[in-house]
Amino acid sequence: MILLLLIAMLSLTSPYFLTPRNISNILAQTAVISVVAMGQQLVILTRGIDLSVGSNLALASVLGALSFHAGAPAALVIAVMIVSGAAVGAVNGGFYVFGRLPHPFIITLATLSIAKGLALQLAEGRAIPGMPPEISALGTDALGGLPGSVFVVLAVAAAFFVVTRTMVWGRWIYAVGGRPDAALRMGIPVSWVLVSTYVVSGTCAGIGAVILAGRTDAGSPLFGNLLELDTIAAVIIGGASFLGGRGHLGNALIGALMIGVIRNALNLLNVNIFFQLIVIGVVIVIAVEGDVLRNRLEGRVRVLQAGKQS
Repeated sequence: MILLLLIAMLSLTSPYFLTPRNISNILAQTAVISVVAMGQQLVILTRGIDLSVGSNLALASVLGALSFHAGAPAALVIAVMIVSGAAVGAVNGGFYVFGRLPHPFIITLATLSIAKGLALQLAEGRAIPGMPPEISALGTDALGGLPGSVFVVLAVAAAFFVVTRTMVWGRWIYAVGGRPDAALRMGIPVSWVLVSTYVVSGTCAGIGAVILAGRTDAGSPLFGNLLELDTIAAVIIGGASFLGGRGHLGNALIGALMIGVIRNALNLLNVNIFFQLIVIGVVIVIAVEGDVLRNRLEGRVRVLQAGKQS
């Protein structure tokens, strides 16, 4: 409802907002956030956070560009980017779980710096132009008026829906996030579930690198700046809880779309780009505070219900 109200207000404010070209631009601009936010949501569902997604994406795009210039075909370039993202995710999950770190904030902050440094070193601090035509088509070609990246988002979303809603692993994620101690007593492999969510988050960053490299026809160590902010905002705006065990795939996609709509509207209204950062930050604060208030209200309701039953 918030998204619909936002669209209605902006359509009245700007005559260009609901034009087919602008809608296509919004969908293309939010494709990367949408894909990476889906992986971020799994991590947040388990009471974690992945701060490395932006740097992970940048490193994956640089490795993809380097492999292309080394003569690799399109399929191999795509595989390099996705595997690179998954590898960083595996490092995050492995060190957090088996290194017994107190919080994933520590390791993902470390890999944020490490991945960014590696990307800058490998690319010598500059963008590397050139991508296979098959990858560039994701950013330039359209089908039925929709950019190709939208269909990548839909494919990833469909895979997530099947995995989280019909497979045991998906139910394990919610169980681990809701009550980790109870999940352990039930025999759920909590450690491996946690590691797997970070691997998936990293994989989504790799897929995001493919989309962004297609749009720009390049790999760059500067890709993904503040992407962690956007994806966390999308997940929280979509109703997920930092306390774990709560969140829905569709809502995360709506949260990503809301961020895209807000940014697009601010551009159409010629709002300063620096002010846009302030707006997104305020939206995050409001969303997190809403989550806190919601949990307090639910706790009071449960207490009242328990009192009536007794």
